[in-house]
Amino acid sequence: MFSQMVDDILLQIGIVLLVLVVFLFIHNVPKRVLANLRLRLQSKSGIQSKRHFVLGAQFLDQARSAAQSTSSSSSAASLSKQALEHADKAIALDPKDAAAHILKALALNAQGFKTSALDAIDVALSPLCRKSLADNERGDALCMRAEIKMSMNRPARVDSVIEDLTLAVKLSPENVKAFCTLGECYEEKKMKEEAKKAYEEALKIQPRLAVAKEALDRLGPQEHLLSLQTTGYDLSRATEIKVPGRGKALVPNPD
Repeated sequence: MFSQMVDDILLQIGIVLLVLVVFLFIHNVPKRVLANLRLRLQSKSGIQSKRHFVLGAQFLDQARSAAQSTSSSSSAASLSKQALEHADKAIALDPKDAAAHILKALALNAQGFKTSALDAIDVALSPLCRKSLADNERGDALCMRAEIKMSMNRPARVDSVIEDLTLAVKLSPENVKAFCTLGECYEEKKMKEEAKKAYEEALKIQPRLAVAKEALDRLGPQEHLLSLQTTGYDLSRATEIKVPGRGKALVPNPD
């Protein structure tokens, strides 16, 4: 009698353990399988996304080359559209990849859709995507956004452009274009000292940069002229000379 009771208890314990094992198997194994499958799918979609990005970049490069030829404008437009199509496919596969959104912005800008291009670059710089960018890449993207804003010819955007470029040169201190564009913005706002500093920073990176040299030549004489006027010199008797790195200047003639 006692032995039968023990057998029944052991049987019940065995059934409980079997049910527990089956329960754990049913709930844990599929999770692991699904997790592994998800990783494989993500890896596969990531590879496909990069493939579309590369193809899109190639089409965009071809579009830029075609745009330089006056007889290939239709070809350039067609190539830009193909670049946009591949950018959209890359985004669909990996929406958090900022590079694909930047490619889309470039393709849209090439077709003249500046507002849409600005929207695309905004997404690339949003918290959702910007983690995929290195600091210098983020700086380059900010510079690109600033250039698109400037090309839209809206004076009210100048402060926003300066804000983008100020951060851009901090993140990407070797970006000559960012410094030059920043100098242009400061010139537009009549902030000559700030403009000069921006152009001088550009020359530190590229000492022979003609755009920056011309800008300093443009800013230098006016500043020197004002200095002479405020000190009471007779400018009609001054001699104009060229000062290296500073542009032209007026030097008073001795009496």
